[in-house]
Formats: sequence, structure tokens, C-alpha cells
Amino acid sequence: MQDHDQETEVVEEEIPATDEVVEEVQGEDVPEEEAEVEEALTPEAEALKWKDAAIRTAADLDNYRKRMARERSDDLRFARGGLIEELLPVFDNFAMGLQMAEQEQDSMIYKGMAMVKGQMEDFLSSQGVKEVAAEGVFDPNFHEAVAEEEKEGAEPGEILFVKRKGYMLHDRLLRAAAVIVAKGPEETAETPTEEAGE
Repeated sequence: MQDHDQETEVVEEEIPATDEVVEEVQGEDVPEEEAEVEEALTPEAEALKWKDAAIRTAADLDNYRKRMARERSDDLRFARGGLIEELLPVFDNFAMGLQMAEQEQDSMIYKGMAMVKGQMEDFLSSQGVKEVAAEGVFDPNFHEAVAEEEKEGAEPGEILFVKRKGYMLHDRLLRAAAVIVAKGPEETAETPTEEAGE
């Protein structure tokens, strides 16, 4: 009889525990089932979501490809820029030597140097190198003022003389042209006398 009571107690203890587990499981499953039902009800919305994601991914990939192609094109266009920039002083010295040889234009040395100069200019133009225009008004984007001089009839900031040629590689400045510019009239000396007269 005591054994039977103990069994009953054990059974009574197990039953509430089982009921709680069933309630917990049912409570958890209900929202998930409702969510699955809602998702099942809107397949068009899900299809549109994935279609939109696919379109965005394709656009991102296309933009990436275009950017890479543009960067590669720029790399190829400007790859020799450093080498050409280092060769520019050599071209300058060669041009100075040619100017000195101009005094004897009938000599074979001058004729040979003139031919080499033509080849050098052809090489530079084939690489996309252009000479910076150094006429007219000083432009700090393309010119470097190394000195100022007074000259009658010249406007202030006008380029008077080119000391060293400047060059562009395609649309980038390789080296600014070193120029001498016209000095403006000195107003600082006149200002104190005008103030004194007032």
C-alpha cells in the first residue's frame, strides 16, 4: 500500500511538469507558424525583394567593372609619367646645346642635333606630352614665376620670358613652365605722400 502511494505521488508530480512543457512548446510554435503563414501569403513581395536585391547587386558589379576599367586606362595613360618627368631635364640640356650649335647651321653636328631634336619631339607627342603655352598672362596653374622685371608697355603679370619649358601629359601637368613676369607699378611709395597731402 505504501508502494502504491509512492507511485501515485510520482505520477502526480510528473503530470504538471509535462503540461508546462506542452504549454511552453505550444506557446513558442504559434508565432512561428503565424510568421510562416504570413510569408506564404506574400510570395510576390518576397519575389520583388529578391529581384530588387539582384538588380542592386548587378548594378554594383557593373559600376565596379567600369571603375576598374577607368582606373586601368588611367594607369596605362600615365604609367610613363615618372620616366618622362625625369627625362625632361635631359631634353632641356639638349635644347640648350642645340641653341649654341645654331651659330654654325651648316655644320654636320648642328644638322645631326636638329634631327635628334625632331625625333625627341615626335617621341614626346606620341606619349601624349604637350608643351605648356607660356604666352600672355601668368597662370599659376601652369606657370611658375621665378622672377619679376619691369618693362614698359607690359601689363602686370604678363609673361616676358620663358626660363624653362613646361609640359602636360594628356590632361595632367608634368612640370610647370618657369617664367619671368612683368612687374606691376609700385604703389607703396606713392601711398604715404598721398596720405600726407590729405
